[in-house]
Amino acid sequence: MAKPFFRLQKILRRTQFLLFFLTAAYLMAGSLLLLQSSRSVILQSIRGASSVQAVPGSGMVLEDHMLETKTVQNEHFTPHVLVDMKWIHAPVTSPQADQRYGPRWLISRNSELRQLRRRWFHSFMNDRDQRKGAKQELKHTAINKGTYIGCFSDDAGERTLKAAVFYDLWKMTVSHCQEACAERSYLYAGLEFGSECYCGNTLPQNRAKEVECNNECKGEKSSLCGGVNRLAVFRIEELRDIAKQRRNITYRGCHRAPANLTDAFPVSVLQSGLTVEMCSEFCSDKEFPLAIMRELDCYCGYRTMNFTMNHPEDELHCYGLVVNGSANANTPRDETYCTVYQTPVQDTRCTDRRFLSAKSKVFVALSSFPGAGNTWVRHLIEHATGFYTGSFYFDGALYNKGFKGEKDHWRSGRTICVKTHESGKREIEMFDSAILLIRNPYKALMAEFNRKCAGHLGYATEKNWKSKEWPDFVNSYASWWASHTLDWLNHSKNLLVVHYEELKKDLIHKLKEMVEFLHLEADHDRLLCVENNKDGNFKRSGAGPDLDPFTQEMKDLIDRHIRTVDEALKLRNLTGLPKEYALR
Repeated sequence: MAKPFFRLQKILRRTQFLLFFLTAAYLMAGSLLLLQSSRSVILQSIRGASSVQAVPGSGMVLEDHMLETKTVQNEHFTPHVLVDMKWIHAPVTSPQADQRYGPRWLISRNSELRQLRRRWFHSFMNDRDQRKGAKQELKHTAINKGTYIGCFSDDAGERTLKAAVFYDLWKMTVSHCQEACAERSYLYAGLEFGSECYCGNTLPQNRAKEVECNNECKGEKSSLCGGVNRLAVFRIEELRDIAKQRRNITYRGCHRAPANLTDAFPVSVLQSGLTVEMCSEFCSDKEFPLAIMRELDCYCGYRTMNFTMNHPEDELHCYGLVVNGSANANTPRDETYCTVYQTPVQDTRCTDRRFLSAKSKVFVALSSFPGAGNTWVRHLIEHATGFYTGSFYFDGALYNKGFKGEKDHWRSGRTICVKTHESGKREIEMFDSAILLIRNPYKALMAEFNRKCAGHLGYATEKNWKSKEWPDFVNSYASWWASHTLDWLNHSKNLLVVHYEELKKDLIHKLKEMVEFLHLEADHDRLLCVENNKDGNFKRSGAGPDLDPFTQEMKDLIDRHIRTVDEALKLRNLTGLPKEYALR
């Protein structure tokens, strides 16, 4: 009985091998036939082309290596053209190589055909560039609201349009950029790389070829938004005038003037009949965020350590009060005081960011429970240090809003610190040190639930809060809030604890602590700039639904975790949790 079984097994094995061999042979035969037929077609096309007597075009002939270099360097060539050119100009080293590559040998021998193909190629590319330039100009002039000025080179180190308003790799359009710059009282809007918007009142110096501003806008495929290190610049004077009509002047209070106003504020003007509107407009044109008035003098400048504006003086020291966001000419009673107004211009001293020039071998975590404000703190750190932060994950929404370190591997060493929500011993010990961000669990749970239901900027609906998903979420995530902090306290080698609420109350002092923990020297003027731009692109607008979604059972559970974490912090000689954490 066993013999017939083994015989059958042998036959099946042979059959499998035979089927595999036949399949392979069939595929090889098909490939050879296809190659032979394509070769025949190529040979026929060559014979037909060789019968052509003359083609109009330039008589100049380029050497092989010159044409190949031009082919590689021109970024506008299509893949098909590149393939064709490589096929035409492949090097021939020996008769054996000639026979091996077939048609290449024929073409390399036919110098007349080679010259004709070169002339045709140059003629085709020139016509193509001209057509593309004309089409590009049509798009700039016909679709967009502002007046198109031209394509300019952009130097990331010394930008002329230096007020980077925003990045958006999903929804950037020309109109969006123009309106954003007009709202901030700038005269020019520049778009770069299809997704970046820059503003300013001075045109860049170096013009570039129009064909180099060839990147389509990420949010509007029919329009062009600059190129690689190339700005498509628009003049938006009319839009700025429209925005000016609906813009109110922001009054920043009565302040003690610095000892030497000329040294403190680099630009000033003296004019009879000076008004707040005139001073604000003058400083906006000069690209300063503050307009300072003392008697009939108008000064423009920034917040500095000599003029922090952290302690406003009594309004009685200054004449005139702001009514509905505007005022008449306000002149201080005493020359030691001045009135300050916020212009629509953005403070740009902290907007530049870059990757680390030398790879760091020290990996610093920016750790938090989800919903504790990690994205906001990343924004603060990037602007305070000038370096991008990284992430243990990849969040496309964050990358599209300007967090360019988001897609770098967390161990690339190019970022100043790395976002993580991990809390296991192994995951924590991968980092050399960490900034641990802690937030009130009631607020953090609600923020994370909002994000899960409505994204980074939205709010969960009343239906979401009343669903079964919410109590399940609290039961599982409340314990995670506690275990996350406890794990980092137990396993981190070097830890800086930052409380979200204290950071909001005393931003500059706490942010300075974080910068120094990252082994960088804090730039005080840059920190003041961060305070002016503290919200970033991920602040939820509005207050959301006014409700208390926590049941008494949920509160009891969360309060137990609060007490546990508070005790653990104190055991490590750290400041305990703020008293307002519990809803007792």
